[in-house]
Amino acid sequence: MTPTPINDPRDARATTPGVPRHRLEGEPQTGRALPGGRTLPIFVVLAVLLVAIAFSSPHFLEPQGFLSFVRRAAPLAVLAVGQYLVIVSGEFDLSVGALVTAEVVVAAQLIDGDASATFPVLLLMLAIGALVGLANGLVTTALRVPAFIATLGMMLIINGLITMWNGGAPKGALSEPFRELGRGNIGPIPWSVVVLAAVAVGFVTLMRTDFGKNLVATGENHRAAAQSGIRVTRTKTIAFVLSGLTAAICAILLGGYAGVSSQLGQGLEFQAVTAVVVGGVALGGGRGSIVAALAGAFTLEALFTLLNLHGIAGAVEFTVQGVILIAAVALGAVRLPWRT
Repeated sequence: MTPTPINDPRDARATTPGVPRHRLEGEPQTGRALPGGRTLPIFVVLAVLLVAIAFSSPHFLEPQGFLSFVRRAAPLAVLAVGQYLVIVSGEFDLSVGALVTAEVVVAAQLIDGDASATFPVLLLMLAIGALVGLANGLVTTALRVPAFIATLGMMLIINGLITMWNGGAPKGALSEPFRELGRGNIGPIPWSVVVLAAVAVGFVTLMRTDFGKNLVATGENHRAAAQSGIRVTRTKTIAFVLSGLTAAICAILLGGYAGVSSQLGQGLEFQAVTAVVVGGVALGGGRGSIVAALAGAFTLEALFTLLNLHGIAGAVEFTVQGVILIAAVALGAVRLPWRT
């Protein structure tokens, strides 16, 4: 009697119709979009916007004019890097805007103009960002609460705690060394540009390590990633922690540049998501690059700059941002012939 062959589950997965083999077997994508696919268009749009700004404001072509633009874009670009890590893993982080506001408000009250307290408070801000990210990660992975709900709830918690902390009105003042990080220079180069460059290089390098590959694989198919030996829970939690850290860095740069305000980080979470999506990063995870996410942040800042130069600002920016977000997601879902 011929023994009945035992079917290997991998064989069944490999023959599942309509499902790419790499999604089922846990083979991670590289996270790089093909030229002409999802990455190249954002650089074309960014170049067009920069040319338009140069025509509208010739001062923009001067080194200081361009560096001033990069200084303004730096906080959002740093925040977009952290949001990229979370989104490419298949999750969301909507708490970063509230976290930015909370960090600056707390820093101002603790420092209260005392320069000697600047460095300890900066360390505290980074620790708070990491702890909030850790809480988001554990609630999402260990308690299995959807990231949208978990981080939305964290945003409400942070807003409520800050209102209780300061009674609804920011108190204290940031010290001059703190403000220097957001509006000062090191030689001819703004500190914000230096910090952004360090963050960009650091995280681009990180995505080339095993952690980065595991992060992309987790976003591509978390079950297949777990079956291939990737510790999905730890990987996603680390992504949330890094998102919290980038929010703290964003708060340092933005607080130094703009000062203390109870609305400082309002809407930043949506700007970061928009920047990442415009950069071609798939909302479902598993596809995209940090460089494209950074280009998305610069594209948003360039668009807002161009609108301001033509006297269009305020609520129109939110409208334009919403249209861009919907259009980017819609275009990403359309299968065009050259993508196929």
